[in-house]
Amino acid sequence: MNKDRSPIGPRLRAWLASRLVGAPRGPENREELLNLVKQARAGSLLDTDALTMIEGVLQVADLRVRDIMVPRVQMAVICRDAPLETLLPTVVETAHSRFPVIADDKGEVVGILLAKDLLGYCGQGKRRFNIRDVLRAAVFVPESKRLNVLLKEFRASRNHMAIVVDEYGAASGLVTIEDVLEQIVGEIEDEHDFEQGASILKLDDDEYTVKAQTPIDDFNAYFGAKLSDEEFETIGGLVTHAFGRLPKSGETIVIGDFQIRVVRADSRMARLLNVRPVAQQRQTEQDASSASGAHPGDAA
Repeated sequence: MNKDRSPIGPRLRAWLASRLVGAPRGPENREELLNLVKQARAGSLLDTDALTMIEGVLQVADLRVRDIMVPRVQMAVICRDAPLETLLPTVVETAHSRFPVIADDKGEVVGILLAKDLLGYCGQGKRRFNIRDVLRAAVFVPESKRLNVLLKEFRASRNHMAIVVDEYGAASGLVTIEDVLEQIVGEIEDEHDFEQGASILKLDDDEYTVKAQTPIDDFNAYFGAKLSDEEFETIGGLVTHAFGRLPKSGETIVIGDFQIRVVRADSRMARLLNVRPVAQQRQTEQDASSASGAHPGDAA
């Protein structure tokens, strides 16, 4: 007996058939197709996760590497001439599996180091370390490459990381297969209901959720701030620099007139930030103190 091996269920197939077969026309563009899929979700024929992934698949073809890459300033790198005892702390602290190896600066990537290749130099009977013995060739891709094309290349070559280069051939960032797949699967941001295209969400009068990749210019324009964008383009890059390392979720720092807490970060970069203007926060605390009848000079 033949079994139904279709990846979609019979209910969904029947629903799609009722929509497409016998209808005046099927969807003629991506927007109409997406609306059709959303109707399927509304009719409980798809769950939210499936809808998110379908939207991600459609979006990937429109995105380019520059849209999702980890910027050069946020790359965790290994210097080609660094001794083993110097680079090991970087490998352990960041917990990455792959590291770009640079020559004189981050713009010149000469290869990739896999953390697992260092195991042979640890413990008893360890060998004399020479990074050139374990250096692997780097894959370079232009900033303009489309993500769907990059994903095919990752799968075909079984590479997991590519160095992104600008029009002059200098490294401008890096991208991993996980970064591409995240565009399809989606980030866990259900509790942060950003409007489409927005990067700052107002939660309260003195509390905001901000995507770490928000350009500093946009951040300054929204809050009327004057944070410097001379060294870093994004608020996440500024936060990482202020910590002096890659921050962890839950860590808090004050930059200028803002208290910034890292809501979510992965092994490569901060992703989501909670922002409170310090002046507004102090005013809120004073108002709460006044409402409770407490005064600064009251005894505890």
